[in-house]
Amino acid sequence: MAADLADATASPKAPSKNAAAVDGVAMAAPPPPPPPGGGGHGRAPGNKLSLVPLIFLIFFEVAGGPYGAEPAVQSAGPLFALLGFLVFPFIWAVPESLVTAELSTAMPGNGGFVLWADRAFGPFAGSLMGTWKYVSGAINGAAFPALCADYVARVAPAVSGGGARVAAIVAFNVAISVLNYTGLSIVGWTAVALGIASLSPFALMFGAALPKIRPRRWRATAADRDWKLFFNTLFWNLNYWDSASTMAGEVERPGRTFPRALLSAVAMTTLGYLLPLLAATGAIDAAPEDWGNGFFADAAGMIAGGWLKYWIEVGAVLSTIGLYSATLSSAAFQLLGMADLGLLPRAFALRAPVFDTPWVGILATAAITLAMSFTSFDTIVASANFLYSLGMLLEFAAFVRLRARLPAMPRPYAVPLRGLPAAAALCAVPSAFLVFVMAIAGWKVYAISAVFTAAGVAVYYLMDLCKARGWLTFSAAAVRGGGDAMMYRRQGSTASEVV
Repeated sequence: MAADLADATASPKAPSKNAAAVDGVAMAAPPPPPPPGGGGHGRAPGNKLSLVPLIFLIFFEVAGGPYGAEPAVQSAGPLFALLGFLVFPFIWAVPESLVTAELSTAMPGNGGFVLWADRAFGPFAGSLMGTWKYVSGAINGAAFPALCADYVARVAPAVSGGGARVAAIVAFNVAISVLNYTGLSIVGWTAVALGIASLSPFALMFGAALPKIRPRRWRATAADRDWKLFFNTLFWNLNYWDSASTMAGEVERPGRTFPRALLSAVAMTTLGYLLPLLAATGAIDAAPEDWGNGFFADAAGMIAGGWLKYWIEVGAVLSTIGLYSATLSSAAFQLLGMADLGLLPRAFALRAPVFDTPWVGILATAAITLAMSFTSFDTIVASANFLYSLGMLLEFAAFVRLRARLPAMPRPYAVPLRGLPAAAALCAVPSAFLVFVMAIAGWKVYAISAVFTAAGVAVYYLMDLCKARGWLTFSAAAVRGGGDAMMYRRQGSTASEVV
């Protein structure tokens, strides 16, 4: 299956280099120029994301390194933590990546999963998908400034509370927002540098731990297992594979680039968790209850000395920078894509005149995440997981429906499964896990999710009213009736640019 994902050009359904048609609509014409002030159209080919930056952006959308995996050991012990990070990528990460690869290359526009739900079920579903995924991403992103402050406090205790902590969180948020404003290419190559810097100390830790590893330590389990924390930790550390799809309109030749980037990111993320866990749990005698957040740094100090402990703590700060930067980018481009579809006012599709970035989306997302950064981290994780689960169930349903409704739609990469039963089977196991994660959530999470869902429904009908009354300006390209050809024009892509 991994080989099929890498071969992005193998599908016989790939469109020709000069033209393509869906539902009888030709798509050979070039897109219109962006409106004054910066519309939501894709960037010029020379400014688009290439393979390596996209790999690291996906990596930071999902993981950013093994930081934050410690509660899996704390809640169930080394044995279950290792099994979880070995098995879970195959039952969750691979199916989600395959679905993302097919739909991102079939509809390579900004907005990603919003486009897919809109195309499969209509604008209401697209808007609701946008609400669930955007709020989930904003909640998830809000954890990173707080985590960064926690790691800095290990070196500078003054940051542990009070005004210094507030100032650190605000400064972090502002700095990453400015970075995102300067352009997605800069964000992508910054992610490459941050990824190398944050993973390097774990490679050294693994090498130093090899002579000290005793396999018997891997068999240990926690006496009092907290399965709710265990599964939430696995899920939080291995989800959001589809987040980069919101930037598909910014990717160079997405038909080739997206599947290869996803395959590489799955491999890098899986190894990025397993190798440090194997090293730390196998080389030192530590009780599961010792494995709180940040314990990897302590383990590195025991294995190789204080110098590696401090390097990992610095790497944790760099990782949170990459995590928040990638999350902010995907959320901002999601808002841009929703504006292109007419689900949000045209202001969200505006791009900065010099850097071509969705500055309104960046500003709005930064403000929301900053406001949420001072809430409980456990509440952030549980709420993000639940809302993300709702969106993923709709995403899998959209994948199956589009296979049934539009079997002839050009798919530069198609999941190598024939027939609807096989497509449904691909989604069955991860969907069952999603239902399980939702079932073990507490009543507070249910209440928060119900409020956000009701708000999403209200936003859809409010935007519809604003369009009808002319109270707000919406994208002229959002007029429906053009099928996939209209979607390509809205997003500034033609079929010839996909593969």
